[in-house]
Amino acid sequence: MNIIAIDIGNTNITIGFYLRDEEQLVKSLPGEATAELTELLTSTWEKIPVAKRSKQGKRDVVFVASSVKPAWTEVIHDIVERALGEELLLINKDIPYPIELSINEPQSVGADRVLAASAAYAVTEHAVVVADFGTAVTIDLVDDRGVFCGGVILPGFEMSANALHNDTAQLPKVTVTKPQWPFGKNTVEAINAGLYYSAISTLQEIVRRYAEVLGTWPQTIITGSGAKLIKDDCEFVDNWVPNLVVRGIVLAYRKYIKDKE
Repeated sequence: MNIIAIDIGNTNITIGFYLRDEEQLVKSLPGEATAELTELLTSTWEKIPVAKRSKQGKRDVVFVASSVKPAWTEVIHDIVERALGEELLLINKDIPYPIELSINEPQSVGADRVLAASAAYAVTEHAVVVADFGTAVTIDLVDDRGVFCGGVILPGFEMSANALHNDTAQLPKVTVTKPQWPFGKNTVEAINAGLYYSAISTLQEIVRRYAEVLGTWPQTIITGSGAKLIKDDCEFVDNWVPNLVVRGIVLAYRKYIKDKE
């Protein structure tokens, strides 16, 4: 099975290329980089062999996307369908979620949250917390039965840093890095340490409260662009898995095909 999985986020678009079910490439680009996205999708598509039974010379590939930003969905749709002549399938429209949802408004939940959670549960097969550190931070819970229970949403590093800078008179804009000390020696260091350690402590507190509800401590997996920054200071986290949403897209499509058999 050859799949090009596309995770359309709020800041970046991540493209995963799976040839005969083996991951060949996962690459993220800014969502505004239309030319680069077109080039990456085209070059990846050209590596797919022509389907043996195709009389029109169609390539043996499926494009599957998950999106939280409709405007960029249209951009990807144009590239895939108009430039490449392929069909773009969308999670939660053409392909159902691969996991049961126990929430009040299933249609409003971010597809990225559900897909990351389903990919994590497919590996653990036990209650699991999935924290995605991106533009926003989401910390979601899947119970022992594999049901998506919901979670929390809070600002990511960039959003928090912007709020401190924009809503105060003198605080500078800070790009969060791993602090040298837990206390800042100047304003920049103080903001940096505050944002860095608050993210870690928030995650730990939320997981603890989920554990109280479950009656057991769940496995915890972190993903997203900001997860790499904090992972070494999160002793309570079991795994750091990059590009978990892309894996969830592939999982959803495979389950969809299997269920149709």
